[in-house]
Amino acid sequence: MAEPTPPTPSSRVLWPLFAAGFVTAFGSHGVAANLGAGPGDLEDRLLTLGVLLALYDGAEVLLKPVFGALADRVGLRPVLLGGLAAFAIASTVFVLVDDPALLGMARFAQGAAASAFSPSAGALIARVGPRRSGRAFGTYGAWKSLGYTAGPLLGGALVALGGYPWLFGVLAALAVLVLAWAAVTVPGPAPLPRKRQTLADLARRLTDREFLPPTIALASSAAALSCAVGFLPVVGLRAGLSPIVTGAVISVLAVSTAVVQPIVGRLRDRGRLGDRTALTAGTLVTAAGLAAPAVLPDLAGLLAAALLVGLGTGLITPVGFALLAAGSPPARLGQTMGSAELGREAGEAGGPLLVGAVAALAGLGTGFLAVAAAVTVTAGSAAAVRTPASTASPSEDSDTPLGPTPPA
Repeated sequence: MAEPTPPTPSSRVLWPLFAAGFVTAFGSHGVAANLGAGPGDLEDRLLTLGVLLALYDGAEVLLKPVFGALADRVGLRPVLLGGLAAFAIASTVFVLVDDPALLGMARFAQGAAASAFSPSAGALIARVGPRRSGRAFGTYGAWKSLGYTAGPLLGGALVALGGYPWLFGVLAALAVLVLAWAAVTVPGPAPLPRKRQTLADLARRLTDREFLPPTIALASSAAALSCAVGFLPVVGLRAGLSPIVTGAVISVLAVSTAVVQPIVGRLRDRGRLGDRTALTAGTLVTAAGLAAPAVLPDLAGLLAAALLVGLGTGLITPVGFALLAAGSPPARLGQTMGSAELGREAGEAGGPLLVGAVAALAGLGTGFLAVAAAVTVTAGSAAAVRTPASTASPSEDSDTPLGPTPPA
């Protein structure tokens, strides 16, 4: 018996989901890009920096599959709203306590909260259907990229003005606003009826060609993005660049991927960009960007790295998530997105740890080369992608917002 088909969400419902993506991106990268400005000798803190960068994503690695499966069982909306509420609470507690020693705990708590609302948002977006999924995920990625842009710049300004409590206070306020928006806009559809699933069924589904190759590509792009946001500012500080300049460099990365993702999503939905081509090219371009600061540890190298990593991520992200949505049973979308995010967050957590560990032994340039080599190896997984037939339709394509422009 065929899986039931869920109702397709309207564009009005999608906007608070895009905003939720902005919140998690702003929270993750707003803090991450400013960790290198702490006290002490930077050389002695590279491994510690890698650990702090990995805590947010490490929490998501542990919990996203759990919350994804929970969303399928109890409904996507309750998990979405609960995660946003927990994110606001975690940020507020850090503001009230105001103890820098608890920064790692606060980042872990924020990551745990994001692991609840992020898979739910992704599963709700996936319900637009295969004809619009590339475009919808491209727009979602563009809004997350705006969070990556605003995070380093605004986060740096807030930390300079009032320390981490100011930054966490803004994050708490943003989470509350998006929570209220989602509560009045996002409907609460009942969980879809599901067939009983054994562990063997789950293992087969998470290792087949509809799940594993796009997840590997997403993991490699996430590792690159996390390393770039966390360690490119360190390269800039070593080169004598100001925090404002290094923040602007990170914004180049975010703007490039924000511009590229909706375009890639639309081309994919219209059958003008193949899935294998997008994933392979995106992975290789991303690897080249990671190698750039090792070859040119100056402003030119930083700009090249930011632009290439941004372009590569922009190619991979909408195509990867659209493939996952197309290959998932509708009643298992939460579990699929949560499990895929497990791989993605493993990349975000593992990338900085690899760079930090190698840098502590052989220098930061070698650390960048190590993660570039690891990303290059994953390009082979794109050849195993199972590409669904194109179902693009101009009439359906026109209903979804294209980029980060608020509705009228």
